[in-house]
Amino acid sequence: MISFCGRIGEVYEEIRREDLPDIHAEGILLEHRKSGARVALLPCEDNNKVFNIAFRTPPADSTGVAHIIEHTVLCGSREFPLKDPFVELVKGSMNTFLNAMTYPDKTMYPVASTNEADFRNLMHVYLDAVFFPNIYRERNIFRQEGWHYELTDPDGPLTINGVVYNEMKGAFSSPDDVLEREMMNCLFPATSYGVESGGDPEVIPDLTYEQYLDFHRRYYHPSNSYIVLYGDADMEDALDFLDAHYLSKFDRIRPDSGISYQAPFRKQKTVTRYYPVTAGEEDGRQTFLKWSAVCGNPSDVEEMIAFEALDYALLSAPGAPVRQALLDAGIGMDVYGEFTDGILQPFFSVVAKYAGAGDADRFLGIIRGVLSREAEQGVNPVSLEAALNSLEFQFREADYSVYPKGLMYAIRMMDTWLYRDDEPFTALMQLDAFAALRKKIKEGYFETLIREKLLDNPHSALLVLSPRAGMQEERERALAEKLAAFKSGLSFEEVRQIADETRALAAWQDQPDSPEAVASLPFLKRSDIRKEAAAISNIEAALPCRNAAGEEVSLPEIRHEAPSNGIGYAELLFDVKRVPEDMIPYLGLLRSVLLNVDTDRYTYMDLNNAVNVSTGGISAGIVTSPDPEDGDGYRAFFALRGKSLYSRLDIMADLMTEVMTRSHFDDGKRIREMISQVLAQLQMTLQQAGHSAAALRASACLFAENAFQDLTGGIAYYRFIEDLDERFDEEGGEICRRLAELAGMVFRPGNLTFSWTAEREHLGAADPAFGKLASALAAQPASAGAADGPVSVKPYGRRREGFITPGQVQFVSLAGDFSGKGIPYSGAMAVFRQIMSYEYLWQNIRVRGGAYGCGGSLKRNGNGVFTSYRDPNLLRTKDVFLRVPDYLEKFDADGEEMTKYVIGTVSGLDTPMTPSMLGTVSMRSYLSGITQEMLQKTRDEVLSATAGDIRALKDAARAVVSDDCFCVIGSESAVREAADAFDSVETLI
Repeated sequence: MISFCGRIGEVYEEIRREDLPDIHAEGILLEHRKSGARVALLPCEDNNKVFNIAFRTPPADSTGVAHIIEHTVLCGSREFPLKDPFVELVKGSMNTFLNAMTYPDKTMYPVASTNEADFRNLMHVYLDAVFFPNIYRERNIFRQEGWHYELTDPDGPLTINGVVYNEMKGAFSSPDDVLEREMMNCLFPATSYGVESGGDPEVIPDLTYEQYLDFHRRYYHPSNSYIVLYGDADMEDALDFLDAHYLSKFDRIRPDSGISYQAPFRKQKTVTRYYPVTAGEEDGRQTFLKWSAVCGNPSDVEEMIAFEALDYALLSAPGAPVRQALLDAGIGMDVYGEFTDGILQPFFSVVAKYAGAGDADRFLGIIRGVLSREAEQGVNPVSLEAALNSLEFQFREADYSVYPKGLMYAIRMMDTWLYRDDEPFTALMQLDAFAALRKKIKEGYFETLIREKLLDNPHSALLVLSPRAGMQEERERALAEKLAAFKSGLSFEEVRQIADETRALAAWQDQPDSPEAVASLPFLKRSDIRKEAAAISNIEAALPCRNAAGEEVSLPEIRHEAPSNGIGYAELLFDVKRVPEDMIPYLGLLRSVLLNVDTDRYTYMDLNNAVNVSTGGISAGIVTSPDPEDGDGYRAFFALRGKSLYSRLDIMADLMTEVMTRSHFDDGKRIREMISQVLAQLQMTLQQAGHSAAALRASACLFAENAFQDLTGGIAYYRFIEDLDERFDEEGGEICRRLAELAGMVFRPGNLTFSWTAEREHLGAADPAFGKLASALAAQPASAGAADGPVSVKPYGRRREGFITPGQVQFVSLAGDFSGKGIPYSGAMAVFRQIMSYEYLWQNIRVRGGAYGCGGSLKRNGNGVFTSYRDPNLLRTKDVFLRVPDYLEKFDADGEEMTKYVIGTVSGLDTPMTPSMLGTVSMRSYLSGITQEMLQKTRDEVLSATAGDIRALKDAARAVVSDDCFCVIGSESAVREAADAFDSVETLI
């Protein structure tokens, strides 16, 4: 237990102290006496330390000022006067998390590190950034990150550019993003939630520099801050630092930052909004419908969890009653529920994507009818139990993948603390609520919530989001006309001033930071870095089972030792090398259909309930890796994954057996629903994360592994699903038959490698249950249709492809092969990725070009790829990619600069891994033939990397760009304008 005395006790007042057993921490709330800053401490034994400072930042309009402030305060400060200390930290810090986030009512600046000195450095830079940013001294920061008029030639057209401006153009291109934003604005019109905190691209240019500075002056004060320190950091030392360097510089104020409540509506609203679609792509079923009701008290943990459980039981679970009723009525290709929290007034939603234009009334009528029936007859208690078990398992496991759990706790704290100063820890205590809610299943509590908070609640809205062909072109034309008219009204001197400002911004961006500014930023030394590569754990064993003749045999088993806290992680990997080429895309569909169709013993809803009642979840996926025995080949597996307590392994294995051997693929209605759902989800992904699809497609030109991935999850797979959806009425029976045939081909014991992650004393615990599973697979009759020998898809060959979407920005990718030119992989290539992503490409594509993101890498299998994300440019970006070899040829960096790149690279290599991640990373290394010795060699090469090693990569980069495998997903105007750069141009969505 921490106690404070002396100076710390004098400058901070302890407000409250709580034991937080649910997260194995103590909670201490302090208030800084002079500045009024709130400080919450969560001391615990986690070495992944987290610092977060948040501010309540309710916007008054949709200019995106809160978002632009978030970007710009990280562009230099009083003690660290570099143009971009954030990027310098990413380059050269051992951080495990480093970012900033704008929410509808708050802005957060979290950092995390396992290194104490690095943690202090990160905390120092972020505190200086938020309290003493350079935005008051350098207007170009606002112009670069927010918005500015751009005019390179006084006689040319006037345009608008800026990183946030382009980021939000991308966000406003996705109907899913539009739907989410418009509903919040609709439900809370009289509050700050009624505007767009990220910024509306049509409104962002209304923001003036002075308004922007006033926003910072108003809200970025310690009295309006919420500070969290988590982990095994030296809390007393950190508190002393906070006070001495920052908080003591401010006097307490009363910030006017309160979040106001929206008065309840007297009756439900119905509104219609529009989103752009590509001309000629209208099919009458592109309307998005969303019904939402304001409900839930953030301070009532039971109620908040209860609405999450209702979301599962009524909507999110396969076959859930509201969802199924809407699908049965033909309303929407994909139907799901949402419970939106993290705001003052949470709300519950039902969404139908790609519905008919006239479905709104039926949509609402079905929702109310099913909710009324559920409230009257009772919600399925097994579904509620499954939901609560799943939510509790997630909370206890605290597995947030690459995100530190302390970060997630800091974010969760804001669900109450932002609105009630005395409730910082409420959301961190949930286990008692789960126990109470289980008892309330039989008491009618959930039915009462449905009646009172959903059915009888007039504070609700129905949003109809309709497609409008040509809307994007109208926007672009209107903006061009507006800018032309604005320019024509300027004097010659005013036009010249804009051109001069454009040149001045470019010159400022090109100007290197002074040596003194660079030296101001604290960095670790190479000697501070651990020399040993992170350990993988692959223990070869044998899974005992019986073959079809009843004889005792064994199958490959790879065990991974990890401190898994009583949870075992199983992965069944089925080699798909004998799946015929024309069936390979069906693997992607099987991944989605499995666990979502009836089996012999379960309906698909009962199946998911059984999974969630007894396990931490079962899921399907596709895994690929380079083939260590064939440099040009790949290995591919269909994966079935599950996690459970050791005491429930038998149940998990039995459920997996049921799914693999007794699934009904002959239900054409259900398969059709799943195809439509997959299609809707792919369309969303291609619009929101098109950079991944573009990079995969470009890489598929030369790499068989990427071609396989494209066929099972990329653009080719999207076309395949689109085709199945169009011809299902005529060929549905054949599609179902092929799925069943594929399952019979895949789920054979001869294809199986078993991966198991657990604590040392439980490494053999899975063998009895999963040996029985393998024996059950062997007892199944063999399936016809498998190829006689191994099947491998071929790379597509060099292509330059343009794909048109209704978006306003581009995702640009260029890929190639360096290994095919005899250039081996080296650790310097890992450092290359850091230099590309946060130096060369960052400066030329993000800073100067205005794109939201960019990256470049040279991978171990020889694949080199460059990408941009939410990019206003196309050919300009490709030209930046093509100039990478020239940049490398002239690359120079002194010892300190190279050390930063090396440390930043090692930070990526040393990301703390959860038990499941350790098992996954270890198994992927095993499949690829990557040994601990190879990982150590790479790390040694990273640690010793010099500027000369980076220059030597020019040939690898030249090999990549010379292949010219080019793919762009972007707006119609940009893609068609660059048509000569492509071998083919086609509409994607």
